[in-house]
Amino acid sequence: MPLILLILKIYIKILISKVYKFIMKILVIQNRMGIGDTVIFLPFIEAISEKFKVPVSLLVQQNSKSDQYLNETDYIDEIIILQKNNKIKNLRHNGFIGSLKLALDLKKYKFDKVFIFNSSLRFNIIARTSGIKDINQFPLFKKRGQDMIQASYDLIYNNLGIKVLKDPSIQVSNKRVSEAASKFNISQNNLNILLGIGGSGPSKRIPAKTYLKIMEKISKKKNCKFFLATGLSIDEQNILNEIKNSAFKNNCISLDKFSINQCLPIIKNCHVSICNDTSFSHLSSALGIKTITLMADTPLIYGSYSSKMHPIIPDGETTVSHNTLGKDKINPDKIYKKLLSIID
Repeated sequence: MPLILLILKIYIKILISKVYKFIMKILVIQNRMGIGDTVIFLPFIEAISEKFKVPVSLLVQQNSKSDQYLNETDYIDEIIILQKNNKIKNLRHNGFIGSLKLALDLKKYKFDKVFIFNSSLRFNIIARTSGIKDINQFPLFKKRGQDMIQASYDLIYNNLGIKVLKDPSIQVSNKRVSEAASKFNISQNNLNILLGIGGSGPSKRIPAKTYLKIMEKISKKKNCKFFLATGLSIDEQNILNEIKNSAFKNNCISLDKFSINQCLPIIKNCHVSICNDTSFSHLSSALGIKTITLMADTPLIYGSYSSKMHPIIPDGETTVSHNTLGKDKINPDKIYKKLLSIID
């Protein structure tokens, strides 16, 4: 290699290393449990990334499963797992000693800023102890009765001057979407429908007969393929099997044996989703799929925070919350009417 090219190569390496040295490192702390809670915060996390023109790191609970659906999303850098759960002994970040360990763990990253999406004094102290100078957080000691979405709007607007208007967004590569279409013989000539028939609790699981009525109606109008998304619990499997053993069994693909990461490109191939209040309603809407959310026993905000979400509530109710217990009052005719309005 000519000497001048060698010198130029070394100079470029030095220049790049200096640029990276001064790139701001930002941490976002989201310690709520579950996929839905993490997805809800994504527009605010994306706004932080866009403001400072760098991807941000996330500190999240293990059961948020963020590593399975945010690993291709360009505004996310590293996902750091919060090893804390008061119901499980000997986790690294439990208790007072665990807080000190977490501060030491975070200190290694040398973060410049942190945005804490809760009102916890604990995380404020941990951030300070880890050496983070710029701390942005929900108001301390305001957790009781707090509207977490409004608190998130206020956090970003008050600290960055940004009004967050976007829906949650997660990304999956076009290559993986195409590969999934080929592998599962997904034709865009069919109406591909994700059915999120699972749920974390029995009061959220809409009976199989409700889904079967919708499948019967829409199959008379369109050539359909149904993708059945659920967990492995006995009750969820019973609903899955009732649908799989129906007249529509040849038009169904079960996703219960696939990881969330494997499901993403399949969901992206769908035209529409009909989901219980389950992780798949959050994932499909964040993938840009119009999602009918069946809200039987959870605060309505969890099925309506995105413009891609179209909530259906139980007959006779004006809203829905915990203990509404309305899974048997979700009207399949209302779902079908909403479905037609989306696909027509």
